[in-house]
Amino acid sequence: QVQLVETGGGLVQPGGSLRLACAASGNIRVIYAMGWYRQAPGKQRELVAAIYSRGTTNYAESVKGRFTVSRDNAKSTVYLQMNSLKPEDTAVYYCNVDLEGLRSRMNYWGKGTLVTVSS
Repeated sequence: QVQLVETGGGLVQPGGSLRLACAASGNIRVIYAMGWYRQAPGKQRELVAAIYSRGTTNYAESVKGRFTVSRDNAKSTVYLQMNSLKPEDTAVYYCNVDLEGLRSRMNYWGKGTLVTVSS
């Protein structure tokens, strides 16, 4: 089995910063893409940022220049540094990892961590 543990959510004022982390553990042979999605109340889940095995990244237009995704392959961990946060960034943030386990390649989701941007 594979487990994803997310940390770092919370309440922050507009203009503030938060750093999310997601650590993958278990029967992992290769990690391909790692990334973050978010889902705000009443909205569909959307991609926020992703980082691929060779280090290339992809961002939603709404977070470009404010958020930075990175990964530590030795720790099987992906990070999301969020700066200049806005109330519209309020959502549950989910980690997503595309990896190869003992038998097959699968996509895993974390349980989510709530980010609230409010004064």
